[in-house]
Formats: sequence, C-alpha cells, structure tokens
Amino acid sequence: MKTSTTGPVAAPPTGNSGGALDHFFRITERGSTYGREIRGGFATFFTMAYILVLNPIILSSAEDKYGNHLDSAQLATATALVAAVMTLIMGVGGNLPLALAAGLGLNAVVGFQIAPLMAWDDAMGLIVLEGLLICVLVLTGLREAVMHAIPQPLKQAISVGIGLFIAFIGFVDAGFVTRIPDAANTTVPVQLGTGALTGWPMLVFCLGVLVTLVLLARKVKGAILISIVLMTVLSLVINELADIKSWGLTTPALPDKPVASPDFGLLGEFDLLGAFGEVSVLTGVLLVFTLILSDFFDTMGTIVGVTAEAGLLDERGQVPGLGRVLLIDSTAAVAGGAASASSATTYIESAAGVGEGARTGFANLITGGLFAAALFFTPVLTIVPLQAASPALIAVGFLMMTQVKHIDWDRYELAVPAFLTIVVMPFTYSITNGIGAGFLAYVVIKACLGKAREVHWLLWGTALLFFVYFAIDPLEQLLGIK
Repeated sequence: MKTSTTGPVAAPPTGNSGGALDHFFRITERGSTYGREIRGGFATFFTMAYILVLNPIILSSAEDKYGNHLDSAQLATATALVAAVMTLIMGVGGNLPLALAAGLGLNAVVGFQIAPLMAWDDAMGLIVLEGLLICVLVLTGLREAVMHAIPQPLKQAISVGIGLFIAFIGFVDAGFVTRIPDAANTTVPVQLGTGALTGWPMLVFCLGVLVTLVLLARKVKGAILISIVLMTVLSLVINELADIKSWGLTTPALPDKPVASPDFGLLGEFDLLGAFGEVSVLTGVLLVFTLILSDFFDTMGTIVGVTAEAGLLDERGQVPGLGRVLLIDSTAAVAGGAASASSATTYIESAAGVGEGARTGFANLITGGLFAAALFFTPVLTIVPLQAASPALIAVGFLMMTQVKHIDWDRYELAVPAFLTIVVMPFTYSITNGIGAGFLAYVVIKACLGKAREVHWLLWGTALLFFVYFAIDPLEQLLGIK
C-alpha cells in the first residue's frame, strides 16, 4: 500500500486487465488496481455512512423562525441523493477519490444560527447562493490561484493537521474521548471515556484500532476494510448477546424492514433571495461571507490533504485537474442547498479510501453507488456502529501524520505557521481555523522579518479575510448588528 508521498506514483503494480475503464480513470498509471479502488470505495462509504443518520438528526432537531421542523425521512433521502450524485460526478469529472456529502459544521450553522432568523427555504436559499458565488470564484480562477499560492510547507502542514483532526474525530465519535459536562469548572475540557473506558462498544473500538494498526503494519491488503467488517460482525454478535443501552447514533442490529422508500419532498424547497426579506442586507451578506469562507477553506484543506496522502500532487505540489475538482465541489454546495440537505462538500473521510489504496475516481463509483443504494437500503447500510468505523480514522490519521517529516523545522518563518496550522485544527475542531491561523502567522512573520515581498498577494488578501473571520463578533458589535 503506497502512503504518505508527495509526488506522482512511480511504479504501477501488475494485475490490472487494462481496457477502457483503466485508461479513462488512469488506474494502472497511478499505481492502483481495481481491487484497491473497490476496497477504497467501500472504506470511504463506511466511514461516511454516519452522515445518513447525523445530518437528519441535526437539521430536523432545529426549527426555523416560525417554529417549523424539517422532516427526518425526507432529510435522509435528500442527504443520500446529494451524496450519491455529487460523489459520482466527482469520480467521473475530477478523477480523484474524493467523496462528497452534507458538511458537518455547516449543517449546524444552518440549523442553529441561520434558520432561527428566517424560514427553512430562505436558509437553504443562502446555501445555494453561497455555492453559486464559490462557483464564480472557481470560474474566474481565483479559488485555484489561492491554492497554488500556498507555500509547500503549509500544504504539508495542512495534511498533517488534518491527520490529527481526523484521528481526534475518530476518538470522539467512538466515545473514547468525551467532553466533560461541567468542563468550565474543571482543569481539562475532555476526558477518557466517561472517566474510564467502559462497556462493550468501547471494547469493539479498542479492538478495532489494534486490528487495523496490526494489519497495516503487516501490510495486509484491505486492512482498513477488513477491520470495519470484522468489528461490525462482532458488534452484531455482542448486541444480540449483551444488554447494551446505547451504541450512539447507529445500533448494530439487523433491521426488521431492510428496504425503505425514499421521500423526495424537500427537493427544490429553497428561496434564493428570500433571506434578505427576513434579515438586513448587511446581516445576510455576513452570513453568506461566513459560509463561503468556511466552505472554501475546509474544502481546500481536504483536497490538498487527501491528494497529498495519495501521492497525487505533481512536482510543483499542485492537485491534478484542480479547476474541475473545485467546480464540482462548488456545485455540490448548490445541490445541497437545493435539496434542503445543507451544503455538500468534499469529505475528509475520503482519506480512509486512500488508506485502502484508492488513487482514482473509480473508487467514487463504489462510494456513490452505495449512497444511491442507501436511498432504498438505509436500514441495512447504517448498521455499522461508529465504534466499528472509527478505527479507520485513527489509522488514516497516522498515515497522514507521517508527512510531518517533510517540513523544515529549522526555518522558524515556515515552521511556526506550520505548527499553528497543525495544532489549531484538532484543538478547535475545524480545518478552516487551522488554515486561518497558519496563514495569518505566515504573513505576519514574513512581514516582521522584512520579507513581505516574498508573500504572494493572494495570501495577503486571504489573511485579511481570515482576520475578519476571526474578528467577526466584535465587528458585528461595532456595526450594531448585535
């Protein structure tokens, strides 16, 4: 399994039969095989499948200005449909193993910050508007230019930071790390389990981590996917034999009705400019600005991190076919808003597929196909508990962490921004925050060292936007919005 490289894959393995699909997706050329791509597609889906449960929970639990709630079943359909369509489009159009679905964090912003100010269709209209504006940034070349302007050490730091972030997500999702309820009155904000590791679900997670890492160390093909399947089977057995109160979002139990009919009632339920009739123009602009900045840089970090881990960056450290990839991702935001599923974006869990060997968009055909099947088989495809899927994120975090060796830690003008990028991501639970901290530190340190001319003008502009992003609350108070 090829991991943690920053250049093109050098030696393709043997075993591919060639043909039109191999040529179109460049499977052999990128050092992959159909087997790796298929395993990667499954691994990515299983580490993302939680969104089919979590997105409906988040959005249906919120209410808009008029006390309305979105229907959970309709949200599940919209979530699966957008994920399936956009993942397939990314596979065929972008030819990278990058899956897309409703973005966590963004859906919470929509549900608990935007919807209370307006009706649901107005809130989803803002998501569509945000996606359209990002499409404009892509078509003008600005979004791609910003990504090309990032120094290579910062790109490597983004990958490492995402590795720590995704590992932290795995620990939190499994319940290995939990928030302390009265964290304000204690010396630490998080703890081990509930103070200790207890329960059968936690045993499944710990065994899963050990199995995954041992299989990786032994270079077993399909290590991540094998672990997910084994731990899911073990979870099913344990759930039958033991009295377990809760597994979290998904319970490993065979459903009574494996097939569910999709409900497409939310598709097209958005009002593009309706929000500006509910809030002031300035408030609307600030809401769109916040959405754009978060979506823009979360995606940027994910694309750079995952493609770097796959060894697909070219000799200049750039993502192949970046313009197409960014346009597809921007279109996903539009699709997510139009389907009332919130903004869809590229998922960092795609790194699980890369860890299985996926190097092309062929893996997306598998992941997208499984999301399409979820429209009808959601009860079956969501029996994988987080405790069985999360070990994959721990393993991927390790693989991405290995890129830290490429950063020159003796050059403080690069090392300090890289350090901040790496640590702020997991500590604030945000890719965008980590990128912003690194960018700001980079331009300030360069300026203070008398090297301001070495900083690309786009980085200066981006750093200014991040300053506004971090200072948005006092700025809103200054402008009388709060």
